Amino acid sequence: MRVFVTGATGFIGSAVVRELLSAGHRVVGLARSDASATALEAAGAEPYRGSLADPDGLAVAAKETDGVIHLAFDHSFTDHAGAGRADLRAVETMGAALEGTGKPLVVTSGMVTEPGLVATEDLPGDPRSAGAARVPSEAATLALAGRGVRASVLRLPASVHGRGDGGFVPRLIAVAREKGAAAVVGDGASTWPAVHRRDAARLFRLAVESAPAGARLHGVAEEGVPLRDIAAVIGRRLDVPVVRLTPEEAREHFGWFAGFASMDVRASSERTRTSLGWQPTGPTLLADLEDAGYFG
Repeated sequence: MRVFVTGATGFIGSAVVRELLSAGHRVVGLARSDASATALEAAGAEPYRGSLADPDGLAVAAKETDGVIHLAFDHSFTDHAGAGRADLRAVETMGAALEGTGKPLVVTSGMVTEPGLVATEDLPGDPRSAGAARVPSEAATLALAGRGVRASVLRLPASVHGRGDGGFVPRLIAVAREKGAAAVVGDGASTWPAVHRRDAARLFRLAVESAPAGARLHGVAEEGVPLRDIAAVIGRRLDVPVVRLTPEEAREHFGWFAGFASMDVRASSERTRTSLGWQPTGPTLLADLEDAGYFG
C-alpha cells in the first residue's frame, strides 16, 4: 500500500512511518517544513508539503494514495477547542476524498475518561472527557463507514511512552524539578493507561491494513498505571520527596496540567487484540522511566 500519514515526523508518527516501511508499504508523509521533508526523505518516505490548514492539499494526498493514517494534532493546549475544529475539518476533507473508494482512513483519538470505569472499545466518545476536542472527529470518522470508506478510530492513552517522549510523563518530571517534589493528588491511586510507541505504531499498521469499517480500536498495553508508582520513580530519580496534594493544592502545584495529573482512567484493549491479533511487546511505562532517557 501507498499510505498517506499526517503527523509523520512526530513522536508517534515517525514510529508509524518506520513500521509501515519495514512491512513493505510506501509512505507519503505530510511535511509542514523543509526540516520535516528532509527527515521524511532520510527515513525513506516521500514528503508531501502542506498542513492541516490546507484542505485542498489533504484531499489530493488522500485521493492519490491507498489509505490514510491521521495523527497530526495541535497539542499546544493554548486553544484545544480550536485544535479540535481543525482536526474535524481535516477528517471531513480527507473522508470526502475517500468516499466510495473502500480505502482505509485511520483517525487518532483519545480515551474516554470517566473515573471508576474501565473504558472499552464499545464506549462512544465522551464530550466531558479529557479528549473531548477529538470527539466530533470520532463521530465524523465512524459516519464515513457508511459512505464507502473503511474508516476506523484508534484511541491512544494518556501515556504513549518511549525514548523521545515529549508528553505527559515528561511534564510530571519537569514540574517535580521545578517544585522540588514529585506530587500526587490524594493517595495517588488514580491511574493512566499506557502503551509503548512501537506497539502503538504496529497497531496503526494493522489498522490501515485490515481494521473493519466503523471499528473503534484501543492502543492500550497497560490498563492503568497508578500515579503514585510513577511519582515514586520520579522522586527517587530526582532525589526529591513524594508529596500528597489536595485538589486545590494540585491546581497551584501543576498549573494548567492539574486536570491531567488528577485523571483516573482505566482502559481495555481486549477487543482490539482479538480482532487484529495485536499483542504489545514493548517495555512497560515504569521500565521506560528507568531506561528510556526521561531523566537526561
